[in-house]
Amino acid sequence: SHAPGRSGVVRSAVVEGQQIGSYRIERVLGQGGFGVVYVGVDVRLDRRAAIKQLLPELSGNREIVERFFNEAKAAASINHPGIVEIYDVGWHTDGSAYFAMKLLDGDSLAKRLRATGPMPVIRAATVARQVAAALTAAHKNGIVHRDLKPDNIVLVPDEEVAMGERATVLDFGIAKLFGDKPLSQKTRTGMMMCTPAYMSPEQCRGAGEVDHRTDVYALGCILFEMLAGRP
Repeated sequence: SHAPGRSGVVRSAVVEGQQIGSYRIERVLGQGGFGVVYVGVDVRLDRRAAIKQLLPELSGNREIVERFFNEAKAAASINHPGIVEIYDVGWHTDGSAYFAMKLLDGDSLAKRLRATGPMPVIRAATVARQVAAALTAAHKNGIVHRDLKPDNIVLVPDEEVAMGERATVLDFGIAKLFGDKPLSQKTRTGMMMCTPAYMSPEQCRGAGEVDHRTDVYALGCILFEMLAGRP
């Protein structure tokens, strides 16, 4: 879900059967301009997880590593069923940073919209309400997501909630903790850190103080897309 790199392709740094920390890698789940996400198994607990590994060549960049670990820190501090659960963080033997999170068994909202087109009003409203609840928990913890989009929302089967699915928010990669020194909107290679179609005007302008309202704006854009079938 990160922005593509300049080449558009990132080669995975670990192959099937190798190990990152206590996780034996099964396969690549996805990749982007900053790293690779694997499906792995914790050899200690026999538990499958998603392993997000920052590319080794980026792991020497202090700003990028800070942002990467900030994602894990932000998600772990919220403790809400609508926020992906973080299991572990660490450094691989090749010097790359990684963290492990719960492997979500569901479709991204982006994939669902591509497959079905516009959603019925009641389903769209339910998804929006669940995302709003997760964002509320994040905002109460002083965390702004700043890159909310359909790719960062996974619809996970859950019989205990309305409509039988729970919207789960992930990828707090550029989340800002209130009071922390703000990180720049772009990396030193010039790659944009967020998705323009869902960015609030003040975030597009690069305003220094972007608060929780930028997430509210993004959620409004997402709700429109769920109802209209287009951004």
